[in-house]
Amino acid sequence: MYDVTDLAHLLAGPVVPAAHGLLGCRLSAGGVTVRVTEVEAYAGTAGDPASHAYRGRTPRNSVMFGPSGYAYVYFTYGMHWCMNVVTGPEGEASAVLLRAGEIVAGLDVARSRRPAVRRDVDLARGPARLCSALGLDGSAYGVHLLGAGPVRLTAPPAPVDPAAVSAGPRVGVTGAHDRPWRFWITGDPTVSAYRRHVPKPARTAGASGVRP
Repeated sequence: MYDVTDLAHLLAGPVVPAAHGLLGCRLSAGGVTVRVTEVEAYAGTAGDPASHAYRGRTPRNSVMFGPSGYAYVYFTYGMHWCMNVVTGPEGEASAVLLRAGEIVAGLDVARSRRPAVRRDVDLARGPARLCSALGLDGSAYGVHLLGAGPVRLTAPPAPVDPAAVSAGPRVGVTGAHDRPWRFWITGDPTVSAYRRHVPKPARTAGASGVRP
């Protein structure tokens, strides 16, 4: 059983136990609270090429280098925000991506932010949807999550039973970089649909020298 009664201690430790422990935690922002149901662990500089911090510190990823307990928020595909919780010893740059959650407070506010969504279970089903439902954007970058700030992470009323947790490959990570570091609450309807990323075959020049 992973101890989530002391979130600061949990997040300061290795990223995989931290990812497990974040399941069931509550994340509150913008008048909405989400129960975390799906996460992905990224080991940062510790031999994980899929991490944003694998090649070292940049202006974009600097908050990942610690201390733990802060938000790493990034923009992707030119339209979506995604949020990670920084974990591990300072300098290691590991983090946990929050992939999905259940709205447990502020449902009407979440609906107003995502009016096209028909089912409540889909409001925060996926990392970009989760941020949208909570009203999170780049202004949350570097926010301390364990205090009384605008974005707050709190322990669950009771820890999730490890027997109720499933593990599998991370989304969009393939080949030697792939690890079973995506964790979710088994059978929860808010967990995002898994789609394995299949790289497109490299184009080759035809006999005429023109790419097909």
